[in-house]
This record gives sequence, structure tokens and C-alpha cells, in this order.
Amino acid sequence: MPAFGWYYRLSRFFRESFGERVLKIPLDAGMTCPNRDGTLSHKGCIFCYNPGFSPGALSRERDRELIPIPEQIRLFQLRAEKLQINGHLPEANAARDAAFPRRRYLAYFQSYSNTHAPLPILKALYEEALQTPGIVGLSVATRPDCLDPEVLDLLAGYARNYHIWLELGLQSAHDATLQRINRGHTFAAFREAVKESSRRGLQVCVHIINGLPGESHQDMLETARVLSALPLKGVKFHQLQVMEGTPLAELYRRGEVTLLSREGYLEIVCDQLEILPEDVVVHRLLSEVTRKNLQLAPAWRVSRADFARMVEETLKSRCSYQGKYVQGKR
Repeated sequence: MPAFGWYYRLSRFFRESFGERVLKIPLDAGMTCPNRDGTLSHKGCIFCYNPGFSPGALSRERDRELIPIPEQIRLFQLRAEKLQINGHLPEANAARDAAFPRRRYLAYFQSYSNTHAPLPILKALYEEALQTPGIVGLSVATRPDCLDPEVLDLLAGYARNYHIWLELGLQSAHDATLQRINRGHTFAAFREAVKESSRRGLQVCVHIINGLPGESHQDMLETARVLSALPLKGVKFHQLQVMEGTPLAELYRRGEVTLLSREGYLEIVCDQLEILPEDVVVHRLLSEVTRKNLQLAPAWRVSRADFARMVEETLKSRCSYQGKYVQGKR
């Protein structure tokens, strides 16, 4: 087993990078998506209902008003650092409050495509976050077709002084699947985005979804194999989930989509980990919804912590680990 354990956890990466735990603060910057605003389509990906997965987007939908980025950060920090006594704020303490915040945080621009705006707007939003006490860097979620050279140069500039992750939604390396789910870009676009980002020294984390319509176990393994050859620094795994109000929900009700069982998803994640390089940081093994009442399927639900234990136990039972079957070194 490698020194990092059965797989390379994000928590370990942060401890190695900062010497302590770092928390990610999910933010809603008021973005949309070219696959929703008419740039490419008004339909979006067939599975997408962003407020189902992003606390920030959920807040925007409910309140119809966007909370300023520094305030979103401050509210999260208060919950993380002060709401520790039966859910109530402790009494004021001047010395303690002067040192607030005590932890380090990444500002995670999560909701929709967070490079899909004019450069001056992006610069103002990112710098609002970076100038907030406690923030040591950014994690910017977006699409590979929303990365102009000027945006990449902006992020690369921040990377000289801050910790920067660029999170790119791919979902699958198969163009037939991307077309089937109305993704709106090709795998070639993703590969080019990774090349240009890596050339500028940016750390790229890829998002993939297991169980997409029409994909076999081998198709999902092939996605991991293709990604293992790219200069990626991180990966997020998601299981396909059916949210009410999406085109996927209609396909599911008509019996045209079969979802992975929990055991099937566990097996494919472990298989994929075995062929991903050991230095690729695993940001997430399982996705969770913020609005369970809108989740139509799958029926199985397990916490991220419990699923992480299941992955570790499965790899241990196989006498295996992340990167075991990587061919050659990067």
C-alpha cells in the first residue's frame, strides 16, 4: 500500500500543503451556464438541477436575492467556528474575535459555470473572496468550453500567491455520451482545456459521473484510463442521481434509464481508482443532494463518510490501492 493510504484523500493533501485542515466554502456568484442561457442551449444537461447539489444556488432560488460573496464566506465561517455550543453563538470575547477566523478556507465558486462572465466581473468576484480574512485560495468550478485564455491567465496570476484549483465538469470521456446527456462540448474541448490550464501551472480537478445513460462498466473504466494519461491533479466522482424537474426524470419514469446499485457504484469507483495515478487527489467519492425531497432516485443513500469506509474496505479486501494498475509513470 502506498504511503498515502488506500487512496489519496483531499484532507491528506491539505495537511501536506498547509500543515492543517482546510475547509471549502461553497459559494454562489450568481453565474449561469452557456448550456442554459442560450449560448449553446436553454435545456441544460439532462441531469442538472443545480440547487439540488449546491447550498448557494438553493439560497438564491429561495430568497431571489444573491448574498454578497464576503457575507456568504463570513456566514459559513461563523457556522464552522462559532456555532459549536448547542447550535448557538457563544458569548462575545474580544481577544477571540480579533483572531477570527482561526481556520483556513478555500472559497469554492460552486454554482453553475464560474468563468462564464466578462473578465472584469470575474476579477472583482474572485478578489472579493481572496481579500476576505481566512481565505487562502480559490476552487473555481466551470466547464471546459468557458475558459478563455484571459481567464486562465487571471487564475494563473492568483496561483502565484494563493492556492488555486480549477474544477472542470467532464462527466464522461465518450463523445456519444456527452451528446446523449446534452453536455454541449466534446472530450477534445476538455483535453485542450486541461492542456492550457496545466501549461499555466493550474491544478485541475475533473468531475466524472458514473452510471450515465448508455454507458457500460467498460465505458466508465475507459473514462478513467483516458484521464490517467492527462496532467490532472484531482478527481471528483459522482453517482448519477435523478432530480425532479429534469429531462432525466422523464426518461427514468419511462423506464429508459437504469441506475447503478450501491454495490455496482462501489465496484466501479474502486476499479477506477486502481487505474488512476496515485498522485491524483480524490476530492470526492460520492455526491450528496441538498434537497432530498427532490431526489427521485436512486433509492440507496449513504453518507460520504460511510462510503469512504466502504471504498477503503473494498480496496483492502482486494489487496489493492489507487494507482495499482497504472501503466508506467507520468
